[in-house]
Amino acid sequence: MADDASPLDGYRQFFALSGDVFVLSVAMFAFSLGFQMTTRFLPEYLRVLGASGFVIGLFGTFGNLISALYPYPGGAISDRIGSRYALTVFGAASTLGFLLWFVAPSFGTVAIAGITIQPWLWVFVGLVLAQAWKSFGLGATFAIVKQSVPPERLARGFASTETFRRSAFLLGPVLAAGLLALHPDFTVSFRYVLGVAVGFGVVATAVQHWLYDAGDDSFGDSFEGLSQIRSDLQSLPATLRPLLVGDTLVRFANGMVYVFFIIVVTEFLDVGLSLSLPVVGSVDLAPATFFGLLLGVEMVVALLVMAPAAALAERVGLKLVVATGFAVYAIFPILLISAPANATVLAVLFAFSGLRFAGLPAHKALIVGPAEADAGGRVTGAYYLLRNLIVIPSGALGGALYGGLPNPLAAGQLFAGNPTLAFAVATVIGLLGTGYFLLFGEEFEAYV
Repeated sequence: MADDASPLDGYRQFFALSGDVFVLSVAMFAFSLGFQMTTRFLPEYLRVLGASGFVIGLFGTFGNLISALYPYPGGAISDRIGSRYALTVFGAASTLGFLLWFVAPSFGTVAIAGITIQPWLWVFVGLVLAQAWKSFGLGATFAIVKQSVPPERLARGFASTETFRRSAFLLGPVLAAGLLALHPDFTVSFRYVLGVAVGFGVVATAVQHWLYDAGDDSFGDSFEGLSQIRSDLQSLPATLRPLLVGDTLVRFANGMVYVFFIIVVTEFLDVGLSLSLPVVGSVDLAPATFFGLLLGVEMVVALLVMAPAAALAERVGLKLVVATGFAVYAIFPILLISAPANATVLAVLFAFSGLRFAGLPAHKALIVGPAEADAGGRVTGAYYLLRNLIVIPSGALGGALYGGLPNPLAAGQLFAGNPTLAFAVATVIGLLGTGYFLLFGEEFEAYV
């Protein structure tokens, strides 16, 4: 049991996956690497391109909207052109999105038909493309894991794929931090990051197109339009409803402030890192570069705890492990906004934040576990569709609370924002979701 519960167990299980699933997972790793190198830094990119706090919040809402709406159309496109070509199209679109982010500053501020277009607007347009691959095939991934492992081992099955994929969440920000350190101007150094992300996208798109054989796939041919969506939502297992309510509240809270984490580090607290290293000597890291290292610390903890937490769930149940992850999600915002401007304190806080991933495999097992054997993908898709639709406005609300609400009819603001208020409200909502799940959430029978 001790060996099975080690962090390396996830990698051992992952590399035993079948060929086509392995190819898709490697492509997912490459695109995840590109995303983690770029998206966590985009709020700072928006800020230096002239976006206000409210606009940055709207960017979070825009991302939520795309995440909610893309999966079902993705299935329809897959039906029309086949999984292999759909994956190629989505991969190419994501790569073009990275490229558009790269060239966004070059457009400058232009006026078209009397409307002033700021360069940050192209970051929104780029997200429409860049999100394509990430949002495709969510239900299929769940269904593959459900079909591959026995019910009582679901959490460990998800831990294996998550451990490998989340490795990109570690490598991406750390690689980005190294590239950001190459130039003091963030708009210049971040374009180095975006250039590398474009390269990853090109390679991943080519690899999956030539190596993935979709001849035996069936997960892309079940989409039947809005009637299918309504049917899937209505047929969600009753045991999922308390989880869905608690999860939605926690994710709404996180969505309010998630895009502002980098802004808190780089502007609100303005914390970099200065240290002296043997041979190298004195090293001074700008706040944006330091943020990349903080994300690396967070993900190191996540990778260390996911597999042991999945094994622990077999002893204490899924519910307790999931609730622990929810609680970390909930209280991290107030801890971050209240932290002193100290690099060590921030490193400890982001290490603590990594504990939220401990509940992720158990959470996925709790979603797909109660589904019928041939309905794992549909249940997962319906669950995430409903949750993500409700979470859509969270970024805009967080942006209004954080940076203020502009007056569309006159200069000035309707409401003066307050970062501490935004993060405090997020924590309250997150704790409500955690408490609701603890009170009403049900355990998956295979873990009782």
